[in-house]
Amino acid sequence: MQFNLFHLMPWPFCEEPPTSWPVANRDFDPHKAKALYETYIDTMAHAEQCGFDWVGCNEHHFSPYGLMSNCNLIGAALVARTSTIRLGMLGNLVPLLNPVRVAEEYAMIDVMSGGRLIAGFMRGIPHEYRAYNIDPDESLGRLDEAARLIVKCWTSDEPFRWEGQFYNFPSVSIWPRPMQRPPPILMSASNAQAAEFAARHRAMMGVTLIADLDLVAANIAVYRRAARAHGWEPGPAHILSGHQTVIADTDEQAQEIMRSGLEYFHQVLMRPQRQTQTEVLTGTNYYAGAEQKQYFDRRLQTLRERTLEEQIEAGTVFCGSPASVLRQMQRVQKALGHGVFSLTMQIGNMPDAAVRHGMNLFRDHIAPQMRGV
Repeated sequence: MQFNLFHLMPWPFCEEPPTSWPVANRDFDPHKAKALYETYIDTMAHAEQCGFDWVGCNEHHFSPYGLMSNCNLIGAALVARTSTIRLGMLGNLVPLLNPVRVAEEYAMIDVMSGGRLIAGFMRGIPHEYRAYNIDPDESLGRLDEAARLIVKCWTSDEPFRWEGQFYNFPSVSIWPRPMQRPPPILMSASNAQAAEFAARHRAMMGVTLIADLDLVAANIAVYRRAARAHGWEPGPAHILSGHQTVIADTDEQAQEIMRSGLEYFHQVLMRPQRQTQTEVLTGTNYYAGAEQKQYFDRRLQTLRERTLEEQIEAGTVFCGSPASVLRQMQRVQKALGHGVFSLTMQIGNMPDAAVRHGMNLFRDHIAPQMRGV
């Protein structure tokens, strides 16, 4: 098993829940943010000392949900503070960006880190397309073309011309080129369509916010079949599942911390996102069919309505003492047969001290037991 410490860099100081998206930034305090960035980056770097194999960054826009509008900036900061851990940029919302610029920035991180990049090619949450004024209906086509273009940027030794549906460049030859040729790629694959897409691009698949283990297992089966159809065989290391995670000295302490963090996450950070996502999905073809849209809606609704105990039972979250979390992880791994757990341990406004303590407990009591799985 491998483990990724994933971090959203949430803003924990909202006094009132925001009611609309984009969220007004009148209450943003840059002095508090400077200290928060320092704390968050220090905690992410600490993952290397806690037995994590990766540390994961992400990209979101226009809300306190996350302070990483460019995950590559955080990745570059982590290059200087780490030496062995892989840097998971999970990642750039590729359809919203210039793919050649993404290829260049990822190559810089890979070279500066000595070949430690894991390159996320993310499609993004539906409402993010409003932030950069990109038609959500074009998202899948843009991602497909951009992914092919980025890989060509990384693997071509001579300048090349690109004429596509969405991107046109008369001559491309990036400097630097990455140390890995190419770096490993990860794509989100929370439904069957996305699982097939990731397999076609020979990417690792990432499944987050698990709502039903049977559905996730079915998506993994789609991914494996599609990979074989495209001439390659994925192993456990190609499959990642993501979970909000709290580890404390006792089950009771962990549940108290988790409940408080989840309340802020769902009632404050997610509140403006939900309404806007619904509006975007209603007016677009972001998902190729009604089945994919219903799956997305049902997953969000299920996560909001389940009790903490039900989420633990479902495998959505890991929560408890080290012994309890170890059992929870073993059960999910047995059900999915995957090789990477991505743990979001900073949930909502929970204190950094609780996050650090959970990381240390993971290092001392869980990682040694899970390594041989």
